[in-house]
Order: sequence, then C-alpha cells, then structure tokens
Amino acid sequence: MTDGLHPALPLLLGAGLAAVAPRSVRRLLLPAAGFAALTLAWWVPEGGGVLVILMGQPLSPLRVDALGRAFALVFALVTALAGVYALHVERRRFHVAAATAAAAGQGIVLAGDWMTFYLAWETLAVASFVLVVDGGTPRARAAGVRYLLVHAAGGACLLAGVVWHRVLDGGAAPGLVEATGPGLLILLGVVVNAAVPPLHAWLTDAYPESAPAGGVLLSAFATKAAVYALARVFAGADLLVWAGVTMALWGVVFAFLEDDLRRLLGYHIVSQVGYMVAAIGLGTPLALNGAVAHAFCHILYKGLLFMATGAVIHATGRRRLSELGGLAAALPATFVFYMVGALSISGAPLLNGFVSKSLVLAAAHDTPAVQGLLTLASVGTFLSIGLKLPVLAFGSGARTVPLVRRVPAGMLAAMGGASLLCLMLGVAPSLLYILMPTPVDYAPYTAGHVRETLELLLGTAIGFVLLRPSIAGAATITLDFDRVYATVGRWVRQRVAATTAATARGIEALAERAVGGQPLAPARASAPVGYAILLTLAALALLIAAGAR
Repeated sequence: MTDGLHPALPLLLGAGLAAVAPRSVRRLLLPAAGFAALTLAWWVPEGGGVLVILMGQPLSPLRVDALGRAFALVFALVTALAGVYALHVERRRFHVAAATAAAAGQGIVLAGDWMTFYLAWETLAVASFVLVVDGGTPRARAAGVRYLLVHAAGGACLLAGVVWHRVLDGGAAPGLVEATGPGLLILLGVVVNAAVPPLHAWLTDAYPESAPAGGVLLSAFATKAAVYALARVFAGADLLVWAGVTMALWGVVFAFLEDDLRRLLGYHIVSQVGYMVAAIGLGTPLALNGAVAHAFCHILYKGLLFMATGAVIHATGRRRLSELGGLAAALPATFVFYMVGALSISGAPLLNGFVSKSLVLAAAHDTPAVQGLLTLASVGTFLSIGLKLPVLAFGSGARTVPLVRRVPAGMLAAMGGASLLCLMLGVAPSLLYILMPTPVDYAPYTAGHVRETLELLLGTAIGFVLLRPSIAGAATITLDFDRVYATVGRWVRQRVAATTAATARGIEALAERAVGGQPLAPARASAPVGYAILLTLAALALLIAAGAR
C-alpha cells in the first residue's frame, strides 16, 4: 500500500494546509504529518521509486536503502516530537516552515539523483531561515539573514560541484566521489552544513535566536543531513578523520566557556557531529555504523536538550546561566528530562549515547590518537552539559529565578517521549542495530567497558567539584570565528556597495544616452542579486544538459 509514497508527502501536505488552516487545526498538523511520515519511512520498500520528469530531465525523488531509511526514520521521529512540543504555538509561519524543513530533510536522505538532492538541500536552507527568523526579535532576523547568506554560499559550491561532476559523466545518483576536482566543491558545500570549523559560526549564531520549538528542529536537520551526505559520498576520506577530531575538541572547549544556554548546546552539536565525521573518515563498516547510530541517537538526545532548555526559557524568560538558578524545585519534570539528555550525550550506560559513542570509539581502536582525543572530548561534554549547566541553572544557590509562565503539557509530553526513546535504545541496543546500513556485531555492555566509562564520568565529576569556584556563572560573551566573519563581512559590504553604486551610475549613463540625454529617475541597483540569479540559472541549465548526455 505504501509503494511509491514518499515520506515527504504528508509533510508537504501539512505545510500546505498549515498555510490556510485555522489555528485550532494547524497546531495538530505537524505531529500528525510527522507520525504519517514515520509510518511511510518504516514501510516503504527498498529500491527506486517512481520517476518524475522535470524540464525533460528524469528525476528519482525516492530511493530507499538502509542508510537513507535510518535517517528518514529519525527525522520523522523528531518531527513528530517537535510537533507535540509545539502544540501551544499558534504562529502560522512556524508550522509552515517546520513542515517544509521536515519534508526537505526527507527529500535529501531519500533522493535518488543529484538534482532532487540539491533542490531539497536548498529548500531546507530557506525553511531553516524562516525558523530562525521566527524567533521574532531583531537579533533573530539579523541571524536569519546571516544564516541564509552562509548557506546560499554553501549551496552554490554544492551546485557547482554537482554540475562539474555531471559534465564529466559522473553518476546521476549521489554516490562515492573522490575529494578532487568537482568532489572538492561538493565537499565544501556539504561541510558548511556540517559546521566544520572554521565554517561553523553560523550554527551558534543562528540556533539560539530561534523560538524554543524551532530550535528543536534546527538541531536535527542541517548538520545531520550533512552527515548523511558525507556518509553517502565521502566515506573513507582520510581528511574527514582529523576534521572530525578538530570539531569534537573545538566544540567542547567553547561550550565550557559559554554563558548562553543554547549557544552552549550549539557548540556541542559541533562537537558531537565531529564524532560522526571522524567515523565517516575512518570508513570501515563498524565506523559507518557508528556514525549513523550516533547521528540517530544525537538527534533524539540533542532534541531533548533543546526541548528542556527551551522550556526553561519559556518558563523564566531568561537564557543565560549567569541569570538562572534554583530551578530544580520549580521545574522538577524539566530537570529530570534534561538530565536524561545530559547523561545520554555524555555516554552514560543504559542510555543511547553510550551505545552509539561506543561504536565510534571501537571503530577508532586501530588509531589510538583518534580514539584518545575523542575520549578527551567526551570528558568535556560531561563537564559542561552534565555538570556545569545543570548545577548553575537547576542547582540551589544564591539565585532563585521566579517563573513567568507554566510549561505547557505538550512540552512535557514531548520531553517524556524523547527521554523514553533515549532509554529504550540504551537498554536494548538491538533496536538501534537493526536500522544500521550493515549488520552490527558489537556488544557495548562488557564489564570492562562499563567500568571504564563510569570511572571516566566519576573522574570528570571530581574535577568539576575542584574547579567549581572558578565557574560561578560569570556573564560572558564568547567570540569565536564571529569576529573574523564580522571583519570580512564589513569589508565585503563596503566593496559590494561601491561596486553596485558604480554599476548603477554606468547603467544610468548608458540609458540616458539611449533616450537622448533625458535624465532618468534614480533607481536602486540590485546587480549582485541579478548576478546570483543568472549564475544559478546557468548552472541549472548545465546540469540539465549534462543529465541529457
């Protein structure tokens, strides 16, 4: 019954209905569409789906294999949970953008050709831009524009690489590509979304400015869609190993320095994606299973962490650790759910992060330097997510923050569902293993491995107690590569403004001569936008021509 039915279809339908439905109806559309997509992602058979003809070009929007299905399932899961979490949200633009972003995520991981992949990739960027802007503040609007510009640049690199690849008679379907020539451009476009330093500052700039419900979805799609793309196209690329290790360490260092709740979580997205990128670079079957398993688990526990911190922001109106304290008594359920996510991301036994992170570290056994550095990064994760944030925000102390709003039942239900999934996959790893690209023959619950993990967590906790006086929650602003982007951005803006003005004057002078010297009314030039449109159209034309060869 589900042959040929794409899991993105109910999400696209939900986005269309949300654009016109009354508020009482549209709040139900996202969770309903998410659960429908989950059903389709589970039951749709493997293999190619129906062909679609676009401008004479045959497209294959549905290609199902074990790799794509794993990502499709977890994308649908987090969409359904986010929909329940957002049952109190009435803003039309949120519901339309959320369903569109979820549909684009399904389109990326199930695309059977490069053009479908690219169109879904760009749709995700635009929908994510709206989710950032939905934060509703001037900071959110500015961050959204920066997000869109960065991802437009990454998308341009991706498109250029795909066109070049197809002109050279490369395969029409996304598959393994050498990281040379067109592969380098494709890789650059993908690592922008993966937030590989120094191309990562957009993440910690944009995600904290979204509304709480938007942050849950943002944390799931862009970086994990990039992980899927790397696993599909660049598995075994050696340069990804050390790029991933750099991400893992970079993220935990800046997270420990961070005062903003969701910027701290954003840096840990960078760090955790580093484990996945490093595993993809290792390229062995165990490593690829580890990367996919960690992406699957990360979407669940990171979504839970964004839900819990979003509930704190919703209830208190505050987002900085230096302004929070004493919330465990006021928000006991939120505190419990947060700690499930925190222990999951820290790799504590009986939770899903322990299972997936163990796969990655086991895959790195033959490269001790990589294994050691990733283990070091896990110490930093527990230090900031499992200890610093809950102690400063939820622990009793001099600050007791009054609540300004009650946490809605939908938020609590979604956090409960995500917590249950983290526990289920941690207690029963086989439920996770059956979704992996290849059979998994690994037992995480050995006495030695559990003991080593507990010793690592205990040692980190002791270190935190000793360091506690020096991390009393100071109000700080962390500047990462933002300062570089700001400097370069000002220079580019000045140059573009000067070039645009000169172009406008030249066009106006030519036009005046053409009409006999009569002065024309002043007009605003938009040359850079026009150039971008022309280049995009030209690239699409080349792609279509390449596909017809």
